[in-house]
Amino acid sequence: MPSAQQVSKQQENQQSFKDLVGANGALHPALLPGISVDEDAKKFKVDWWVSGTALVVVIALVLLGIFDAEELGEAAAAGVHWVSLNTGWFFTILTITVFAFMLIVGYSSKGNIPLGTDDEAPEFSTGSWIAMLFSAGMGIGLLFFGSYEPLHFFLNTPPGFSATPGSPEAMNAAIGQTLLHWGPFAWSFYALVGGAIAYSAYRRGRSPLISAIFTPIFNERLAMPLGRVIDTFAILVTLFGTAVSLGLGALQICRGVEIVSGIGPLGNGAIIGLIVALTIVFIFSAVSGVKRGIRILSNINMVVALVLALFVFIAGPTLFLLDFIPSALVAFVGGLPAMLSVSASSSTEAAAFMESWTTYYWAWWVSWTPFVGMFIARISRGRTLREFVTVVIIIPSIVCLLWFSIMGGTSMWMEMNGAEISAVQSSQEYLFRVLDNLPFTALASVVAMFSLTIFFVTSADSASLVMATTSQSGKSNPDKKLTVVWGVSLSAVAITLLVAGGEETVSALQALVTIAALPFAIILVFLMIAWWKDLSTDPLVLRRKYATVAIEEGVRKGIRQHGDAFAFSAGVTEPDRGAGSWLDQKDSSLTDWYEDVARDRNEDADQKAADEAESAKSL
Repeated sequence: MPSAQQVSKQQENQQSFKDLVGANGALHPALLPGISVDEDAKKFKVDWWVSGTALVVVIALVLLGIFDAEELGEAAAAGVHWVSLNTGWFFTILTITVFAFMLIVGYSSKGNIPLGTDDEAPEFSTGSWIAMLFSAGMGIGLLFFGSYEPLHFFLNTPPGFSATPGSPEAMNAAIGQTLLHWGPFAWSFYALVGGAIAYSAYRRGRSPLISAIFTPIFNERLAMPLGRVIDTFAILVTLFGTAVSLGLGALQICRGVEIVSGIGPLGNGAIIGLIVALTIVFIFSAVSGVKRGIRILSNINMVVALVLALFVFIAGPTLFLLDFIPSALVAFVGGLPAMLSVSASSSTEAAAFMESWTTYYWAWWVSWTPFVGMFIARISRGRTLREFVTVVIIIPSIVCLLWFSIMGGTSMWMEMNGAEISAVQSSQEYLFRVLDNLPFTALASVVAMFSLTIFFVTSADSASLVMATTSQSGKSNPDKKLTVVWGVSLSAVAITLLVAGGEETVSALQALVTIAALPFAIILVFLMIAWWKDLSTDPLVLRRKYATVAIEEGVRKGIRQHGDAFAFSAGVTEPDRGAGSWLDQKDSSLTDWYEDVARDRNEDADQKAADEAESAKSL
């Protein structure tokens, strides 16, 4: 005989389903409130096929990097050259398409759709949300390229611009090209994957995996093998892409220590010791979860980065920067046609530039979408699509505008005024060279290294969490042991690459990750198709369409029958004249997604209640 708790739970479930049933006695697709993935209702087991395959590939590439770094580098360079020369046009078109697609998703009628159930509140404050976006999405790159990239383009004017290198006009060309690479186009890739995963998991009740997004277009026979290939690929690009960033970050931190302390050059022992120490920190942060470790560190780093930017702004050429920041925005917007029209077929110089910069960046952002997209999905629950698109694309782009204008504008101004910022041994030194020409050099350099360190930690702990989630079939809070395993693997790969071949091996791996972006770019095309199909049948979209048709028909009928003296009330119409005559309610795909998850959840809840009752009885 069922217990009182079980009876109460069953009655509650029956009532909740009753509220969603239409006149025909079946679930009505326009009444569904959405349903989120629930860890009690799904059995999140470790997918050993995905994890094992990823591990084998990781070991193979690491061994190749150790024993034949030169061969790896040559193969990677040849691959990047082929990708840039033959598919650069595809990456450019994809970039523009993804950006336009996300604007349509965010600012059309679909922008009101929540990334969660109806009326679900956001899990994190807006400030913490934005801080975590930057820590995962850009991280170390902001400090590494902030001073370096604009100055490089200032001295080497990009194709599409006629400005003389080193001239005031070249400054606008340099900042415009930099913002093309780091601005809204880059963030639209992250928004696409992050929004699609969040919608699929927290609105449709599927596992928070990239493979789950393709449910609307995969048949059952293809779903399992193709899904596993996609998830394995996601782990690989996450692991190697993050390992590259950690390697570059470690090199820059060590270079900062050499400059500040006067000790050096630091050898492999110092680099290994640094990575090991930071590994302990980021693993502790990762197992603490998103709400504690990652959120707290991200908030701290946003403050530190803001302090550093304000210091450079105030201690540097303030009046120049006040003029330069608005002109940077104009340079970016005005230069878009010229920058986007450059292709590998334009000239030999343009082909080399696209391979080294623009096509490389598009491929790099695509390769990072599995990691950053999954993490953004995890922290964006409860936001509407309009809010999501605005914050994930527009807000970070504004911050990048300010950051690169301040850091890059200062480096270009110093270079033009004789400081010779470009006279450095490696690209890791540009930031410290700028700080060396400002007051409180030692303190500012220490703050920069502290920010680099936290970016290192937040990037690594986010990646570890994402890889563990993917390995465990999408579990949002994966087992801590699994998170530790992937965290240690991440550091081991970074250490191995740096010790085996240094920057040369890291660059080779970076090129391999870029090559891997090509098949994933094709995946993104089908991802947009699958997600749009889901959004088009969302319950909120159906309800709005019902309202539109009902109001249109009601107004016409009211005026015809009652003139100006009428009001709306629901009433029965002929079957082909009703508000929902356009909808095929017999289409099971409109409700199966909700019914299946809800049934599993209710069965799980009933079983849990029965187990608790049995346990209480035994006591």
